[in-house]
Amino acid sequence: MSLLPGVYKAKKANGSTYYRASVTYKNKHISLGSFNEPLDANLAYTEARDIIDNNLYTVNDYNSDFKLSLEKFIILLNFRDNKIYCKTPIYLSKDYFTYYLSDDIQLLFDVQDYFYYSYHKIMKRGNHLFISDYDMQMNILSRFGIHNYAVVNRDYVFVNGNPYDFRYSNIKVINPYYGVTKITKNNKDRYLTKIHVKGDLIVGIYSTEIEAAIAYNKASDYLKKNGIKKNFPQNYINEISGPEYLRIYKKINVRYNVIHYTIN
Repeated sequence: MSLLPGVYKAKKANGSTYYRASVTYKNKHISLGSFNEPLDANLAYTEARDIIDNNLYTVNDYNSDFKLSLEKFIILLNFRDNKIYCKTPIYLSKDYFTYYLSDDIQLLFDVQDYFYYSYHKIMKRGNHLFISDYDMQMNILSRFGIHNYAVVNRDYVFVNGNPYDFRYSNIKVINPYYGVTKITKNNKDRYLTKIHVKGDLIVGIYSTEIEAAIAYNKASDYLKKNGIKKNFPQNYINEISGPEYLRIYKKINVRYNVIHYTIN
């Protein structure tokens, strides 16, 4: 039974009481969250009505005094201004959208990613941003072809220096392959390959990025043959044919300490 406008009493599994708030806009029923007190739930409902009925507030107006969460605040503003409802805190602009991860972290994406992130909630753990997809946690950088162990400013860079700007034009991949790092000496580029077991093993230094990537794969094959039980990732190289891959694989040299490495 409704107590105050937009407020409904509910029971937790342990029998305690809490209060849910919700609002209906453009025939869409939107949950506003759960609260310990009915007045707080009603204040959240009132804030929601101010957004959608009275056209109050912009994305810059949110503060800690609101009873609405930042997520619900942004969802309602986007629905009001852009006539699109989604379940994640996205605000759509002309050529990009902003994903409001928290009060102080806003992520930028190209508009073509809108559909994907409207159904995938972004989470943050430490310095990592990830989504849950098919019951797996996936680093959002994987959508750019950046592997899980990549290091910013070594394997990829944010062109404008903003680490929260994930528009495609702002991300430049430097080292797309596992274990490969570009090094420059005497104005000449070389590619260093390392593989990690208990520590980093140097596999070799190569003239091309593709040779370095294949050397990583060859090193992992040697290590597995020597009984190293580790799931080494593989470098998939689409730029060359199968026969060319095999030719490079056979001729490429791998350091002695990798070929004969064992764990005693």
